[in-house]
Amino acid sequence: MSHDPAPAARRLHPLLAGRFSPRAFDPSAAVTDDDLHLLLEAARWAPSAGNSQPWGFLAARPGERDHDRLLPHLAPSSARWAADAGLLVVTLARRTVGGSGVVWSEFADHDLGQAVAHLTFQAAALGLAAHQFRAFDLDGLTAELRPSPGWAVVAMIAVGRAAGGPPAVRERRSVADLRTAPWADPPP
Repeated sequence: MSHDPAPAARRLHPLLAGRFSPRAFDPSAAVTDDDLHLLLEAARWAPSAGNSQPWGFLAARPGERDHDRLLPHLAPSSARWAADAGLLVVTLARRTVGGSGVVWSEFADHDLGQAVAHLTFQAAALGLAAHQFRAFDLDGLTAELRPSPGWAVVAMIAVGRAAGGPPAVRERRSVADLRTAPWADPPP
C-alpha cells in the first residue's frame, strides 16, 4: 500500500481527493434538517440493479430518541468518536421479499454501497465528513430496531463536521494492486 501522487490521482474530483474518514467530530456542529434531507436525497438517486433501490436508512441526531437507542450498541472503539458526530445513520439492505426467502435483489449490498457513496459525496459537498463503520453490536442493534422481514442492518455512518483535517499521508492500495489482487493467476 502506498500514497499514489501520480498525475491521474491529482485529477480526481476535489471532493473525492479530499475525502477522509475522521476519527473525531465536532460535537457542537449540528446536521440541519436541510442537510439531512439532501444526504438522503443523494442516496435516493443512486443507481441500482433493475431500479430495485434495496436500501433503507435510520438517521438520528444527538438529542433525538433514536440516537439514544443507537449509542449503547456502539463498540468502545467507535463510541469514542462516532458519538460526537452530528448524525448517525444505520444502513439497511432489502435482501429478500418479506420473510419468504425469495431474493428481492441479489445486488442489495452492492446497491446499498452505491447509495452510501452518493450520500458520502453529498456530505463532502456540504462541508461534512462521513465515516462508515461496522464496529457495533449487529445482533443487539437489529433486535433494538426490529427491521421488517427481508431487511438487514449492514453498517453505520457517522456524519458531521470533522474535528481536524485528514492525515498527512493517506495510504491507499495502488491501481495495479486493485487489478491483480483478486487473481492467483492473472487472466491472460
